[in-house]
Amino acid sequence: MSMTDPVADMLTRIRNACGSKHRRVDIPASKLKLEIARLLKENNFIQDFRTVSTDDGRQVLRVALKYAHGGQPVIRELQRVSTPGLRRYVGVSEIPHVRNGLGVAILSTSRGLMTDREARRQGTGGELIAVVW
Repeated sequence: MSMTDPVADMLTRIRNACGSKHRRVDIPASKLKLEIARLLKENNFIQDFRTVSTDDGRQVLRVALKYAHGGQPVIRELQRVSTPGLRRYVGVSEIPHVRNGLGVAILSTSRGLMTDREARRQGTGGELIAVVW
């Protein structure tokens, strides 16, 4: 069975694992998901990530989740903005400030995946993939 929105599936798996206080979560790997995980790690929302081969030869993205003191997940909210049914593109002046800079918006630009701060600095807009805080 084919999946219509693999990025939404990744975000939902991370959201569900944080809600259940799991230490890690396994997600079917792709280049886009690896880049999203890289951005989440660079912005200190997850502890680490790596790709692992399963017994049947498929690549799996293993994400180690991060928790604050007291067991609260670092990721409070994780939302998919642009979907396959309704793409959301923003110009450089329309890039949202997520929680007044405490959160991060992930954009897919012509120069690759980047955060809202990077996109503003480089002066480029793109597809608004997700927001995290």
